[in-house]
Amino acid sequence: MRERTNTHSKLIGYLLWIFGFLGSHRFYYGKPITGTIWFFTLGLLFVGWIIDLFLIPAMDREADLRFREGEVNYSIGWLLLTFLGVFGLHRMYMGKWITGIIYLLTGGLFLIGVLYDFWTLNDQISERNREQRFGHN
Repeated sequence: MRERTNTHSKLIGYLLWIFGFLGSHRFYYGKPITGTIWFFTLGLLFVGWIIDLFLIPAMDREADLRFREGEVNYSIGWLLLTFLGVFGLHRMYMGKWITGIIYLLTGGLFLIGVLYDFWTLNDQISERNREQRFGHN
């Protein structure tokens, strides 16, 4: 069994839960399908959103086991994406300067890129941390 790391933060999870009726905390914890469902149904008409208040510790543990820690911090990446995604700062933070500048100039590649990143940011950060760990920049 893989050693448990602390890749995600409960504090950030609860901060994003405030906006959770739009699915942000579910995306943060690597659950893009339910994040999208929460987005389109206002957190299952707020019922699922309230239940998630109690599920965040379990989602945090699951994310800590699933994703790879490293130089790129998940919480910083997610805060940058959630609040400044259209400016591409989350991509620049990961060292993806070209796409970060493209996002900056195109409003997050016309918001489609931001939506893509909500679905894939955890995997992007995990891959980046793997590359940095093994020297494949």
